[in-house]
Amino acid sequence: MKKSLLTNAKYEKLPQYPYKDVDDLIHRTAEDNKEAMWLTASEASSLRYEEVSDRLRVDIRKGLSWQEATDRRKIAGYNEFSVKNGDPPWKKYLEQFKNPLILLLLASAVVSACMTQFDDAISITVAIVIVVTVAFVQEYRSEQSLQELTKLVPPSCHCLREGTADSFLARELVPGDVVLLNVGDRVPADIRLFETNDLTIDESSFTGETEPAKKNIDSVIRPNGAHSSNTNIAFMGTLVRCGNGKGIVVSTGTNSEFGSVFKMMLEEEAPKTPLQKSMDSLGTQLSIYSFGIIGLIMLVGWIQGRPIMEMFTISVSLAVAAIPEGLPIVVTVTLALGVMRMAKRNAIVKKLPTVETLGCVNVICSDKTGTITRNEMTATVLVTSDGYIAELTGAGYNDHGQVLLHKCDFPDKARESVHQLLEVGAVCNNASIINELLLGQPTEGALLAAAMKHGMYNVGDRYVRLQEYPFSSEQKMMAVKCSSKYDRDKGEVYFVKGAIEKILPKCTSYSWNGNVTPLTAAKQQEFMAEAHEIAKKGLRVMSMAKGTTLQDLVYVGIVGICDPPRPQVREAITILKESGVQVKMVTGDSVDTAVAIAQLIGLEVLPSQVMSGEQLDTFTETELDEAIPRVTVFYRVSPKNKLSIVKSLQRTGHIVGMTGDGVNDGVALKKADIGIAMGKNGTDVCKEAADMILVDDDFYTIIAAIEEGKSIFYNIRNFVRFQLSTSIAALSLIALSTFLDMPNPLNAMQILWINIIMDGPPAQSLGVEPVEEDVLKQNPRDTKEPMITKKLIVNVLLSALFIIAGTLWVFQKERSSEGLTARDTTMTFTCFVFFDMWNALSCRSQTKSVFQIGVFTNKMFLIAVTLSVVGQMLVVYVPPLQQIFQTEALTAWDMAFLTALTSSVWIFSEFKKLLERYLERRCKGKRSPLEYV
Repeated sequence: MKKSLLTNAKYEKLPQYPYKDVDDLIHRTAEDNKEAMWLTASEASSLRYEEVSDRLRVDIRKGLSWQEATDRRKIAGYNEFSVKNGDPPWKKYLEQFKNPLILLLLASAVVSACMTQFDDAISITVAIVIVVTVAFVQEYRSEQSLQELTKLVPPSCHCLREGTADSFLARELVPGDVVLLNVGDRVPADIRLFETNDLTIDESSFTGETEPAKKNIDSVIRPNGAHSSNTNIAFMGTLVRCGNGKGIVVSTGTNSEFGSVFKMMLEEEAPKTPLQKSMDSLGTQLSIYSFGIIGLIMLVGWIQGRPIMEMFTISVSLAVAAIPEGLPIVVTVTLALGVMRMAKRNAIVKKLPTVETLGCVNVICSDKTGTITRNEMTATVLVTSDGYIAELTGAGYNDHGQVLLHKCDFPDKARESVHQLLEVGAVCNNASIINELLLGQPTEGALLAAAMKHGMYNVGDRYVRLQEYPFSSEQKMMAVKCSSKYDRDKGEVYFVKGAIEKILPKCTSYSWNGNVTPLTAAKQQEFMAEAHEIAKKGLRVMSMAKGTTLQDLVYVGIVGICDPPRPQVREAITILKESGVQVKMVTGDSVDTAVAIAQLIGLEVLPSQVMSGEQLDTFTETELDEAIPRVTVFYRVSPKNKLSIVKSLQRTGHIVGMTGDGVNDGVALKKADIGIAMGKNGTDVCKEAADMILVDDDFYTIIAAIEEGKSIFYNIRNFVRFQLSTSIAALSLIALSTFLDMPNPLNAMQILWINIIMDGPPAQSLGVEPVEEDVLKQNPRDTKEPMITKKLIVNVLLSALFIIAGTLWVFQKERSSEGLTARDTTMTFTCFVFFDMWNALSCRSQTKSVFQIGVFTNKMFLIAVTLSVVGQMLVVYVPPLQQIFQTEALTAWDMAFLTALTSSVWIFSEFKKLLERYLERRCKGKRSPLEYV
């Protein structure tokens, strides 16, 4: 009977047991069984495959029995990711009411209802329901990111059970199963390979590596946990690009490498956006101010000897009126319009507050492969053996582009040399391109596309392939022996491509202007130097040769291949840096490739600004916080490293944006303040974990999002300034008349009308102010700065002072000794409304003149103000409304007088902005304030 001994320290506590004695296995403690039932990828890669099969008690020639697989599944569980059911929807809905501003509005609605102010109570309740419902829907949708990870396990797999190959659901796999892998298969679990035949696996969505990983069966001598070291492991969710293989399942479900990503996503919660934090802070501030008003008025009333209940009723009414119940609706509408504008600019925003977050971002961590670059290998430069240089335009696996020769004296000879070089790359090739879809290796696809750009289609069809010498990691070259289909006299010829250091020693001559010239040692060094210069630019160098034998080749040149940056990436990064946003590149690629691409897109990459994932693993939290802000390029990073980078930046006070397209980016995307996924080539996991999706995969779209984000916050702040200045003015007007024992200058209906204007169209239209042209030049806003700043309070109080003083002066001027008349209240009422309109005009921008931003740029504002003025005219001049509002008709002179008086609040604001701009820019050489009008 076969026995095995568990030698690893982790398993020493378990005694040896027979291979077929499953009962003993089942009756052990569940925890011990689980430990004995799987290996991590790093553990399995360090062992010989015979040791792995012995550890997992499986005969690789037969696989597991069906019964044993069933027994193991009872212990190890199904090969799937299960998302735990959270709180019920109704509970999540009620949790939205914990927001301070929502609680304050709720209290206001209750008080208004108790005081029979049902109009206020209804409007506040509607605002609460809208905001809470939108927040609930966003949170519910955001939870779908974990569901997408469950799709990583393919629906079916090919497995060896009881000596027979069979196909069944991949969720049925258990550790110890023997899996068969073929081209096009998605790997169903983490597998330790024991047989490979030219097996390459696309791991770009997992490791960030553009080039598919070549797999072998050799154990890794010094495993360090890095994915690049696990060349004998096929990871769950990756795709078989070429060849075939067999392997033993070492871990399934959440125990797999993708499972660790799943568990991290389960543990991490998306942070609150800066706008949500600002709204919470504003709610707290308004609560304090409201209670302050109540306390102050009650104290003054008590000192005056007035009835305490009367003063309480007045103070509570004023406090409720002071709360801007229109604010949540304005915020929601403003954000919704921003989301709609972003959709037109190819950016889908999944959560409303997200669109404002990018206005605060001061660090963007960007994945390289598929985000900064296209994730498509492209030939970009050719150097022929006779010294001709050509650049290739266009990208993708198609003929969209040209082969542009550098200035040369013999263009015909140059084109012939380029033809020879591309012919080798196209014939010594196993890939094919059908309707811009690549079937085969990306590097070979790049060579085919380069030939197509030179007008060379289906070159391989002109030859009959007699023999192939496949590429191997030892030989680092591929060769095919062919004969011409149409010219039998040419004989057999070898076409060879590969690493230049492997091919040049096999070359005895090189092509020179159509002739064959002996290859000297000096010329070899010259060709090696050319290749080295191209490699330093981050390109993969592929050399080409052909000849009658493999030991007597003619060297024809080299091709430089890379994963090129996306269009406008360099320009976008330049704009981001000028606007105060740091850009950090985070990639799983090698240091040479990472640094070359970083230099190509304009990032600073001094040696001290480059760091590997292995270095990050050795740092403490304090060391991470000291090092990470200074680093520009991170290479060979894992999903755990990406998460550590985001967390460290957040701990050091940064607002972090994270871009990515792969599953390995999912955790960092979720944890970042704003996660940005690629729409075309991004994985479903990536899209669901992100807050924003770039539909066209264009990195430059982030610039548009930042414009929107900054503008939205400024618009919300403009609305707050308008609301607070009008509210304070209305409150103060009523409070002063009460304290001075004067008649109330406004009746109940007039106050209601003013309240409608405060929260109505003029106020709402401030939230849709167009994006200012120079908004990108402004630094990201400080999220520690509250919504209500000292500068905002000063502006609010100055505006309110003008409105109060002007309205009280008109009220006193119009009062007669006969008592309060309809004309008195009409003049006062209209004066206050006109002040409100002029004040709204000044609130369109905190720093710029109306003439700078454009009088007619915000059409919604013009319509809203016009409707409000027309409404006021109807209240003053239409008899039925005169009876309701207790007004009377005013003369044209009265209207002209009120218009001139009330414009003072706008004139003062414009002069103040002019003076502030002059003082701010005085040091920049400007001499006169008039230059800023």
